[in-house]
Amino acid sequence: MERLDFEALVLEVLEAVPGEFRRKMENVEILVQDRPDETIRLKGKRIPSSHLLGLYQGVPMSKRGIYYSAALPDRIVLYQKAIESTCRNREDIKRAVKEVIIHEIGHHFGLSENELAG
Repeated sequence: MERLDFEALVLEVLEAVPGEFRRKMENVEILVQDRPDETIRLKGKRIPSSHLLGLYQGVPMSKRGIYYSAALPDRIVLYQKAIESTCRNREDIKRAVKEVIIHEIGHHFGLSENELAG
């Protein structure tokens, strides 16, 4: 899939996120990259790049205190080629993009991997 088509799909999925959640994501940028680096260190774990479809980077809302201000935007990165490698067609890609975005938004709100998996 061409990058512009993939990004349009990402925007379509984001527009479907309920407004009450979107309003709380004012300082979050959504990026698309082909693949993650060879390995990414997350909380001391090495995650193979082939298993990583998206990544949240920032300070979860649940961990922000009264001194949290003027921060750089949090980031949600979707890895296009990694997502596409798990899919057979456009509908599979759309479903995967939706799952990855919802998962990473969950991290933005402070949910852990275990809470998101449950």
